[in-house]
Amino acid sequence: MSVLVSSTEHAHPAHKLTAEHVDLAYDGRTVVHGLDLDVPEHQVGAIIGPNGCGKSTLLKAFARLLKPAAGRVLLDGRPIGSLPTRKVATMVGLLPQSPIAPEGITIGDLVARGRYPYHGPGGGWQREDERAMAHALDVTGLGDLADRTLDELSGGQRQRAWIALALAQETDILLLDEPTTFLDVAYQLEVLDLVVDLNRQEGVTIVMVLHDLNMAARYSDWVLAMKDGRRVTFGDPLEVITSGLVRDVFSVDADVRIDPATGVPVMTPDSRHSLRGRRAAGERG
Repeated sequence: MSVLVSSTEHAHPAHKLTAEHVDLAYDGRTVVHGLDLDVPEHQVGAIIGPNGCGKSTLLKAFARLLKPAAGRVLLDGRPIGSLPTRKVATMVGLLPQSPIAPEGITIGDLVARGRYPYHGPGGGWQREDERAMAHALDVTGLGDLADRTLDELSGGQRQRAWIALALAQETDILLLDEPTTFLDVAYQLEVLDLVVDLNRQEGVTIVMVLHDLNMAARYSDWVLAMKDGRRVTFGDPLEVITSGLVRDVFSVDADVRIDPATGVPVMTPDSRHSLRGRRAAGERG
């Protein structure tokens, strides 16, 4: 079993994301082929696979930023492309891999942008916006930093600020594209701990693209493995992250064992310069 136990009792039902036989393409080149996925509600999931296998492209389709070339992406059983953009933005939030903010923007102003989907033409700032923004800052531990600029923050704090923006949208589904990129280990743990807290305490359905298989195993309820734009396997990390999977998907030999302290898989890759690789080379010599 996964180390995580997500709460299933929430004040309102979750929105449902589904991919049905989805093909996704750029400039006539198909990068995702016939993919099916029912995103489990109120859980944390990770999408893994080599660079260029279609992970980030799939998130864009789930966020209605890319129209399928074939098949359908459904939100609550309806084609997501048939729904108004503003409505989708109140149900699904996306944090891209390298978000860009205006120079000198404060944390408060950045997070306030998450309230834009709730404002019609000429709509002003309301008490509900203030409450949502304050809650997002509090949950991410940034309440005392609202007047600081984004440039002043550490890497982990900046990533928390972007997550706070997404939280201010008050969506039930949050898509995170490589949220730990460019962060050192301490900040990676800080961000992923926050993600799990959001899931357990707020009931947010989380879908992350991750490169670190050990982080995916430790922090996810489910894992989707992709290769060459296709779904390879889906399930509990214990079932998905195996030596065979790492070899088949990443073309890497690895030792995968169960961590007795956490009960989740831990992957140690082999290479020519690893201890095992050096010993093997010595034996051959």
